[in-house]
Amino acid sequence: MDYELPVGWKWCKQNEVCRLTDGEKKTDVSYPYLEVKYLRGNKEKDFVTSGKFIKAGTKVILVDGENSGEVFTVPEDGYMGSTFKALSIQNVDEKYLQFFIQTKKDLYRNNKKGSAIPHLNKDLFFNMPFPLPPTLTEQQRIVSRIESLFTKLDEAKDKAQSVVDGFELRRAAVLHKAFTGELTAKWRKDTVSDDSWEEKTIGECCTVVRGGSPRPAGDPKYYDGTIPFMKVADITGNDSKYVCSTQFTIKEAGLHKTRMVEPDTLLLTNSGATLGVPAITKIKTTFNDGIAAFLNLPKESNLYFYYFFTSKTTELRAINMGAAQPNLNIDIIKSITIPVPTLAEQQEIVRILDTVLEKETRAKEATQTVLDQIALLKKSILARAFRGEL
Repeated sequence: MDYELPVGWKWCKQNEVCRLTDGEKKTDVSYPYLEVKYLRGNKEKDFVTSGKFIKAGTKVILVDGENSGEVFTVPEDGYMGSTFKALSIQNVDEKYLQFFIQTKKDLYRNNKKGSAIPHLNKDLFFNMPFPLPPTLTEQQRIVSRIESLFTKLDEAKDKAQSVVDGFELRRAAVLHKAFTGELTAKWRKDTVSDDSWEEKTIGECCTVVRGGSPRPAGDPKYYDGTIPFMKVADITGNDSKYVCSTQFTIKEAGLHKTRMVEPDTLLLTNSGATLGVPAITKIKTTFNDGIAAFLNLPKESNLYFYYFFTSKTTELRAINMGAAQPNLNIDIIKSITIPVPTLAEQQEIVRILDTVLEKETRAKEATQTVLDQIALLKKSILARAFRGEL
């Protein structure tokens, strides 16, 4: 036992307060077959006429798979899936036991038996030291206190999660206002500059080219040299507007099979599930055929075009090019229309977007920290509960 219990409490083994059973065998009666996916909320189910019957309201525990040790309540009569067993509880409040099992889930997951399909380590489960309060009343008081604290934390979590979940919607709304002129309406009114906007295609604004890849990929004849070679992952794995390094390099022998661009060139991923992600390279680099580059675009317009493509990512991924692998060809990119205000207004739009989106990002990160802290608080509450400190 790793800590001292309050007076009146005692240590016992978990097998003294619960058993794992297979349910009642039945045949010739039709019931739904209750699999783990059903317990997790997928209400699609098949009906079978035999199996191990289990009643609605029964507690079950997963004994196979990565989430071994997780406890559910069966919502309706049915036949048990093969990956869980009924949790028969005795001599203890069932919620008290459930909360205790919850504190040990990571331990059960990290000590599973079997290789192909890992199983719950039943020796570990049944021999787990279990802190038992002297009366059912005290167990129920502890459960009530846990539930009260968890309710408050869950309310805070819901509010925090709504902030995180709403991040993309708020960002999309701000970007929409930016490229419809709404974001800088007051700025235009307060300045004497030309307030006209032009509708242009990307092809009218710059030259769009696609990269290339020395093949065969990884051939030492072409790869592992000193020349940066940018791939899609270098862009999509980077949270910044700018990309400053590449994972791969090539040799001079590979130069004729790819393209080189100068620093401060706008790039756009154009292939695969992560197409439509823009970035501005800060290094002179070659790049593969999953990336398009925008040449002859004024450096002062880079960030305006970057934000424009950021606003279009979802739309670009929805374009059906009729291929198994999503792919934006150069003609599609060149035909995209973009509203183009004066350079002064472009820079004002970028200034506002930088400020607003940075605040949103900080708020999202802070809220994610709150969510992490709530999870830690719950673990702390449970740890105190089973030491008698609540």
